[in-house]
Amino acid sequence: MAISLTEAREQLDAWLAASKAVASNQSYSINGRSLTRADAGEIQSQIEFWEKRVLTLSQFSKPIRRIVVGTTKGL
Repeated sequence: MAISLTEAREQLDAWLAASKAVASNQSYSINGRSLTRADAGEIQSQIEFWEKRVLTLSQFSKPIRRIVVGTTKGL
């Protein structure tokens, strides 16, 4: 399955949001139970991956300009 530019941007946005969530509150405890969010290193790795994917897909979505050079013979 090919990933579209829109999907890649959505993934990047999701990982950026995860990074903010981890930065503000990595772990917490309530009534003796604790929760630790995802590994910050893995989140950074995913952000880098999706940034590259978005950049690559953005380059392919640009219109291609073609210049045709010809002769005027026969005109």
